[in-house]
Amino acid sequence: MADVFVRINSEGKKLNQSDFILTLMSVFWDDGRTELEKFCRAARQPAPAGQASPFNQIFQPDPDHLLRVDVGVAFRRARLEHVYSLLRGKDLASGEVSLAQRNSQFDKLRDAQGRVLNLTYWADFLNVVRAAGYRSAKTISSVNALVFAYQLYLLGRTEYDVEGFKLRNAIARWLFMSLLTGRFTSSPESRMEQDLAELRELKTADQFLARLATVESGTLTDDYWTKTLPMDLATSAGRSPALFGFYAAQTLLGAQALFSQSPVVDLLDPPAQGQRKALERHHLFPKQYLKKQGIESVRDINQIANYALVEWDDNIAISDAPPANYWGKYAERFDQATLATMMQWHALPDQWWTMSYDQFLAARRPLIASVIRHGYQKLAGTPV
Repeated sequence: MADVFVRINSEGKKLNQSDFILTLMSVFWDDGRTELEKFCRAARQPAPAGQASPFNQIFQPDPDHLLRVDVGVAFRRARLEHVYSLLRGKDLASGEVSLAQRNSQFDKLRDAQGRVLNLTYWADFLNVVRAAGYRSAKTISSVNALVFAYQLYLLGRTEYDVEGFKLRNAIARWLFMSLLTGRFTSSPESRMEQDLAELRELKTADQFLARLATVESGTLTDDYWTKTLPMDLATSAGRSPALFGFYAAQTLLGAQALFSQSPVVDLLDPPAQGQRKALERHHLFPKQYLKKQGIESVRDINQIANYALVEWDDNIAISDAPPANYWGKYAERFDQATLATMMQWHALPDQWWTMSYDQFLAARRPLIASVIRHGYQKLAGTPV
């Protein structure tokens, strides 16, 4: 029945490889598929007070997301076409299919899923995501990065016996790196397959941690921080990995919102949500002001380097006032030392309100990259 389903649908409606594997699970392990779907529903619905639940505001997965975690843990595989063959009982080397092989592979999948859906591991991983500076799904640009980070967490915890403190720190750094650089945005399955392949020969906790550290250092080079990242910031994309990395870094550094005494982290993750967000993106050079200067392109106006996080009432009050008019008024709220620190947190150049718009953008991008770097260094425990 599963073969008929796959053969018919592979030539008709476009389906994912995960659809085919979930179909196999329905045939040979229906309880397993039901468990995945039940877990994903529960991750979206608050549980009664005091009851253990996968519910959270950071990662609300679909069944195919957790299926990818399953197969990564069970088989160190990311290419689901290979996993489909394995679960049918096919030997990838000889091409032979056997019942015993199929049963053996499903046993591996059952064991892996028991770990994937373990609420203690799940909650601990979500705390790792928070420790990396990411406090809600709204600031996570790639679910695939979460999927792979959870795979790494489970492998480190249950296969390589990495000590908990070291594991949480290593996975938080990895997640920060992979989200910031968009590691799993383009051709994610190929990248995951390559990264998992690098783990297959590792035997010890130290080897596991060293492998992750090697990838990090090879990715986050000096050239990345000083050249690549500032160029990545030259965009108006609303869900830019670099923009969300800036927010994560501000969270890690304990930054306060611009013109506010409230920490960014508290405002990004408020206890209650009104009709307006507690924290809003403020155009440092307001839109209407720029239009009066002849700058009308949305791409130019909404540059990442033109945004700062402010409380909603300050955003309303500033409205369309030019920087030279509003900066002095709001700067008076703080002493010079506090104001200088706030300017560092928000990557504001000296005398920025006197600059032309183009000069301001060019000056601020490297400063934003520097703040993100400092956030990562604090996470990694290296000198800032």
